[in-house]
Amino acid sequence: MKIKDLFENEKYELLAGSDELDVSSIEYDSRNVKDGALFVCVSGFKTDGHKYIDSAVKNGAKAICVEKDAAVPDGTTCVKVENGRHALAMLSDSFYDHPSKKLNLIGVTGTNGKTTTTYLIKSILDSFGHKTGVIGTIGNCIGDIQLHAERTTPESLEIQQLFNDMYRQGVTDVMMEVSSHSLDLHRVDGCDFDIGLFTNLTEDHLDYHKTMENYKKAKGILFGMCKKAVINIDDPAGEYMISVSKGEVLTTGIDNKNAQLRAEDVVMTASGVEFYAVYKDNAHHIVYHVPGKFSVYNALAAIGAGIMMGIPFEVISNGLETVKGVKGRFQPIKTQDGVTAIVDYSHTPDSLENMLNTAREFVKGRIITVFGCGGDRDKMKRPIMGEIGGRLSDYCIITSDNPRSEVPEAIVDDIEVGMKKTDCPYEKIVDRREAIFKAIKMARPDDFVAVAGKGHEDYQIFADKTIHFDDAEVILDAFKEKSK
Repeated sequence: MKIKDLFENEKYELLAGSDELDVSSIEYDSRNVKDGALFVCVSGFKTDGHKYIDSAVKNGAKAICVEKDAAVPDGTTCVKVENGRHALAMLSDSFYDHPSKKLNLIGVTGTNGKTTTTYLIKSILDSFGHKTGVIGTIGNCIGDIQLHAERTTPESLEIQQLFNDMYRQGVTDVMMEVSSHSLDLHRVDGCDFDIGLFTNLTEDHLDYHKTMENYKKAKGILFGMCKKAVINIDDPAGEYMISVSKGEVLTTGIDNKNAQLRAEDVVMTASGVEFYAVYKDNAHHIVYHVPGKFSVYNALAAIGAGIMMGIPFEVISNGLETVKGVKGRFQPIKTQDGVTAIVDYSHTPDSLENMLNTAREFVKGRIITVFGCGGDRDKMKRPIMGEIGGRLSDYCIITSDNPRSEVPEAIVDDIEVGMKKTDCPYEKIVDRREAIFKAIKMARPDDFVAVAGKGHEDYQIFADKTIHFDDAEVILDAFKEKSK
């Protein structure tokens, strides 16, 4: 593809060579460059792509895209842009012939509920006979084929590659989790979103965004990119998302009676939720087999997407009722002696509180909570989560999550500051496997063991290594040990 065609939607300055040059591929990692590639220099947090120009050229790059002055070997075409990340997104979109325009693209953003909501919509569309794709935290999938994912929202080049693969394999609808990082870092620039969904906004990622206002504005970028929006107005940030939306808006809620799509007569049990989805004065019975008020909100978001797509309510209802849960999201593991353990991804104050409040509604015995906080992430939430865990549990074990480059014991101590504000008995066990085993061992019939923070993850990240670690597997091992 010619340089000038790649840059059809991106302003550039030709510094050397010819924009009539054909390039065979686009890369932003010099190690992946093949003969005939265009290498896009991206200024990252840990390194700068401009440092690897010579390496890219040695590997076969015929053209370089820069965002600042840099030395480029003679005979190499060089173009300059204002922002390398934005350029990478727009060039990738052009290279793959704008694949998102050929798909029904649904973006889901918010602090909590993104993963579950994408899979609820997938279930609805699957029941409607569509072939679907999902891009998100627990992996990417094309139809029923699961693919590996490195992050919630991939880099822009990988996103466009995925869209292209999905389209070529007959996918018609794609549900994508859209993180605040991806919006702020231009990963989804060039994506043609048909519908955007807002779930909620609570404290998270302040290590990056610094303030909740910045975090909210980053989330809001999505709604300036969508033709239609489904927005939860029970959340205080909902009004802001409406104000920045460019297209038709459908509001959802439980408590706000002005919501266009409302949940009424909500019944919550240990086996799930039932309610009536009221839209345009018509009430539709909904059954979803995952307990908790947050499940009602997730279901409302999915129902709203279905309405925006013109899907009959009968299909929407059937699609939701067939969902038995999503891996790592309030995932139950039961034993014959009456002990129930759940694995949940709750790693923010709000999600931990929601999960424990949900458990409190039906647990007959004690709630024993095992949780930690991630290293190299927002430190302010650690004591907050400690206090929430202590206030809503009967016993807590503070442990490691993904400590990354931090000292695990120091993270546990930060959480303990909040735990001490409660009357909850607790202990600190840094080794996560040992902590889970202790919780299962002390559990009696009717007790509930909540293992929170890692959810679907099957690894644990330390400063010097990453190991295999799956909470669900460890819980099963602990149950087996207990039964001996």
